[in-house]
Amino acid sequence: MRSHLLNGLTAEHYRSSVIEGVERVAAKLATTDRPFTGVTVDALSPRIDAIDLDRPLGDTAAVLDELEEVYLRDAVYFHHPRYLAHLNCPVVIPAVLGEAVLSAVNSSLDTWDQSAGGTLIERKLIDWTAARIGLGPAADGVFTSGGTQSNLQALLLAREEAKTDSVARLRIFASEVSHFSVKKSARLLGLGQEAVVPVPVDHDKRMQTVALAHELERCRRDGLVPMTVVATAGTTDFGSIDPLPEIAELCAQYGVWLHVDAAYGCGLLASLKRRDRLAGIERADSVTVDYHKSFFQPVSSSAVLVRDAATLRHATYHAEYLNPRRMVRERIPNQVDKSLQTTRRFDALKLWMTLRVMGADGIGRLFDEVCDLAHEGWRLLAADPRFDVVVEPTLSTLVFRYIPAAVTDPAEIDRANLHARKALFASGDAVVAGTKAGGRHYLKLTLLNPETRAADIAAVLDLIAGHAEQYLGESLDRAS
Repeated sequence: MRSHLLNGLTAEHYRSSVIEGVERVAAKLATTDRPFTGVTVDALSPRIDAIDLDRPLGDTAAVLDELEEVYLRDAVYFHHPRYLAHLNCPVVIPAVLGEAVLSAVNSSLDTWDQSAGGTLIERKLIDWTAARIGLGPAADGVFTSGGTQSNLQALLLAREEAKTDSVARLRIFASEVSHFSVKKSARLLGLGQEAVVPVPVDHDKRMQTVALAHELERCRRDGLVPMTVVATAGTTDFGSIDPLPEIAELCAQYGVWLHVDAAYGCGLLASLKRRDRLAGIERADSVTVDYHKSFFQPVSSSAVLVRDAATLRHATYHAEYLNPRRMVRERIPNQVDKSLQTTRRFDALKLWMTLRVMGADGIGRLFDEVCDLAHEGWRLLAADPRFDVVVEPTLSTLVFRYIPAAVTDPAEIDRANLHARKALFASGDAVVAGTKAGGRHYLKLTLLNPETRAADIAAVLDLIAGHAEQYLGESLDRAS
């Protein structure tokens, strides 16, 4: 079994095995003609259940054959131009190369004596991102597993900085369309979901600053403590960006920690055309970024940034066997001092490779392309009487629904849209997401693939309309 351990003696075995796997994936990518096969849970589960994990195949080729049957054939392929559902991006090749390198070397980014150069690369990327945001010379941060963890850590820091003896008095303000992780974090931090005050949004799904000011004043009047305002730069459903400068002014007026959740909108940091849409983010106390959403990185690649590095002390714990206090005096850089995680992958390498090969402008051009595409899609939807589109896109998300000419019952229209999404997924021809707006069911396109064209959007809209019309026709037949 030692022949399977990666070391100097098995380097050739490593090379041949990885090449064999890469060739399988490359062949799959080259021949995949739709984003999904439409396989069902009932069809796929028996195949996987039948595998006896206590009886290894012992051969890489045989395992790859099996993997084709249980995974590769039926995987959802985000690289396909008609995958239009969630915030999943196709990935750039330099980042995939970085993934291969970091997996093989297997550095752990918790302490210097486990990572060395990896520590410095991650710190360099944090400094680079903080500079792009404009947080100032005292800024710092750390890579995380994703936006949910970044938001959790930011709210932990805000809770500690609020300096109150009663956490029950703390309140978090976030727009009514903010990410669910805000409420989840409140529960994990012992505050409860009721600590999150939803702030109404305007027609463009942006936080209403007048309403925020009212809620902050009411909080103070009721003897409660405003802990943080979470402004969103790129909401999951609508891609909307809250009015950051105005929110920053209110936070300064009330002495409240400002956290900006830019998990989606962080792609604008590299944009050549739309960077101004993040104006005001430089005034944040903390910022969430997800490179694996709009920097075209493999999952996971994310970070939380803070204006004042000293605030990261609230996540610091020292253990003699890992990061004893004396290491701080000796100026040994241990990233675990800043992180909620201990063992942690060298995910920063993927972004490093991307920047060193493509540059930030290369990333920005790709993100600008998908934002341009969203505007083309919006024009298609606005001009098509079959559909109702919610808002003009700020980033690359479109929320809409099919409206049949002869049906006026909103509940029946809801069912038609739900059916259309389900039928489209079952067909495998395209994948779209769904959400609710105004209490009604809508469909959603999240456009993160520069290879997607307006013609793809038009074709998918026709497919949606066809599935909805078929459902409504069958519904009428059943009723009669």
